[in-house]
Amino acid sequence: MEVPLTPLDFLERARRLFPARVGVVEGDRRFTYADFAARAHRLAHALRGHLAVAPGDRVAWLCGNTHELLEAYYGVLLAGGVLVPLNIRLAPAELRHCLADCGATVLVRHPDQPDVAPHRAREVLLGDAYEDLLAAQPAEPAEPPPVEEGATAEIFYTSGTTGSPRGVMLTHRGLYLHAVHSALTGGLTGDDVILHTIPLFHVNGWGTPHYVTALGGVHVMLPRFDAAEVLRLVEAERVTRLFVVPTMMRSILDEPALAGRDVSSLRQVSIGGAPPGPELLAEVEDRLGCTCISGYGLTESGPTLTRSLDKPGEPPSRARRATTGLPIVGVDVRVLGDDDAEVPWDGRTPGEICARSNHVMAGYWEAPEATAEALRGGWLRTGDIAVVDADGYLRIVDRKKDLIISGGENVSSVEVEHCLAAHPAVVEVAVVGAPHERWGEVPRAWVAVRPGTHATEDELIGWVRDRLAHFKAPREVRFLDELPKGGTGKILKADLRERA
Repeated sequence: MEVPLTPLDFLERARRLFPARVGVVEGDRRFTYADFAARAHRLAHALRGHLAVAPGDRVAWLCGNTHELLEAYYGVLLAGGVLVPLNIRLAPAELRHCLADCGATVLVRHPDQPDVAPHRAREVLLGDAYEDLLAAQPAEPAEPPPVEEGATAEIFYTSGTTGSPRGVMLTHRGLYLHAVHSALTGGLTGDDVILHTIPLFHVNGWGTPHYVTALGGVHVMLPRFDAAEVLRLVEAERVTRLFVVPTMMRSILDEPALAGRDVSSLRQVSIGGAPPGPELLAEVEDRLGCTCISGYGLTESGPTLTRSLDKPGEPPSRARRATTGLPIVGVDVRVLGDDDAEVPWDGRTPGEICARSNHVMAGYWEAPEATAEALRGGWLRTGDIAVVDADGYLRIVDRKKDLIISGGENVSSVEVEHCLAAHPAVVEVAVVGAPHERWGEVPRAWVAVRPGTHATEDELIGWVRDRLAHFKAPREVRFLDELPKGGTGKILKADLRERA
């Protein structure tokens, strides 16, 4: 008998095999997998009955990394709905756009989030009313409607840096296989304790709600990122793995409380969202005493494409772990030139990262032309530019739109950023192209300095000129207290271009 692939299988597995194991921790609340599953099933009853959600209806969720959102990853699907986790960093107008675009019939909102009316969705506020709603539901499991594995299970809205946010459709099959691919590649087990630092509204925080549940691991919830709280939870809950972006990692390393915390439980830190410099990776390993790797993916790829793991049978290498990495199991990644031919593995020839896998998006919600362009020729076109070394490791050198062409020479903004990030006073940096009458464009750096330190424009420009070709050095350095960031802490270069 052929059984459809759906992440609902993961919840059922955990409910049957690990009912007494504490699977979810948030503050002083602890839920066993039996508790977790019961709440997800009660949510399904409430959605189908009280809120009249029909199969295929979109159910939007607006809150931080809470246990309720984690439960929604299963409860909404049990009801036959499509989960739409909304980015809490979006402006009310953007949130209204997302709700209207997907036609959400229900919005579940935390009271600390903005009222985004007018919208036609029925609204439920988290808190006492939500708990009363769940308590009023039947105790028996909710039988889900028939599942088609190719049907959309979740919609994530992109950050909108190239226009209005677009809804990325991820299927039951894609979510299931991404969990299998990620767990197999990363060697995760049921003994892993995962702290949810990456927001769950960002492509399920790199897919963790599914594979952690499937294996019977522990979810530790963090409603909002705070470096001191991260370190406290690592010590208190014996967290084994962290998934962060570079700005989060920098905050953790700069947190004064680090010196007094026991972080010996950490086995691995994975840095995604932007390519980390080798200096950051080395500092993480030296100070936290665990392996640090890079991870790469995007909303449209559902999400993970690569991990910078050491090759089996070969000596560990920090240089390799600082790359963008190798494709995970189940993913075919190629770096293609303008003629769609694969570039040579010489570590020098750039091309666009293109991917094929069973967990790439089904497409953009009600945007067939944009879908056809993104999936042109059967490949997901990422817009990221990379080179490939002789062993197949990718290294991102830029975004297509961020590559700076100065006097006919290509300047990698990532390379200049890594150089500036190595300066002892620099805590955050972004490099963008600035128009120039003679050279077409030149690099411009935006920098935030570490508290208690000082750096001048001339000093930082000289720092780069001493280490890179002079044409790569920024012609101008602008200072900010903090660089603008999106929902996951990624620096928003588009915002910096607009400021200029």
